[in-house]
Amino acid sequence: MDPQFWHSKWQSNEIGFHMNEANPMLLAHFQRLQLQPGQRVFVPLCGKTLDIAWLLDQGFRVVGVELSILAIDQLFAELGVAPEVTEYEELIHYRAPNLDVFIGDLFLVSAALLGEVDAVYDRAALVALPADMRAEYTRHVVSITAAAPQLLITFDYDQSLLPGPPFCVNEAEVRRHYESSYKIQLLESTAVAGNLKGVCPALELVMLLQPPGA
Repeated sequence: MDPQFWHSKWQSNEIGFHMNEANPMLLAHFQRLQLQPGQRVFVPLCGKTLDIAWLLDQGFRVVGVELSILAIDQLFAELGVAPEVTEYEELIHYRAPNLDVFIGDLFLVSAALLGEVDAVYDRAALVALPADMRAEYTRHVVSITAAAPQLLITFDYDQSLLPGPPFCVNEAEVRRHYESSYKIQLLESTAVAGNLKGVCPALELVMLLQPPGA
């Protein structure tokens, strides 16, 4: 997907994907990751999600990656935090107590740059990517996080009825991408109230991905 697509969405404030509260699925299922306060959670393609504020309030450290600097400026402003800013060749690093965000192409973020993470919370990344990018994305996430456990939220619907994003990523596709690295458990499958974008009947899926020995 052309990065300009997302830049234009933020510049024109067409951010219907942004929720005005922490995701209820996060609140309902995050404890299944069995993390302790102080552990570090990776949120790919994080935008300015209020999920980050919730995670920080619970005592977790957070690292995110986001394409739009506008989104991250708004995130830090809404948190009331002034970031320390470091520029790399093609990435910008915003740092504050317990919070790191890398701005730029997620595929340029290495394991060394990301640092150690204890879990991944993907509520908007996998479903934001078209089909031809999802295999590369999932391989990259497994690589840079050393297959850290994940709480993953996706949508299942008839893709012919809605072009996306968010795209349809059903349980079978999640298993196809991730089953070589994780055991996968479907935690919840719930009809989207009012249909997806008010148009298409859809299910919202919540899955727990854990290393085989967990």
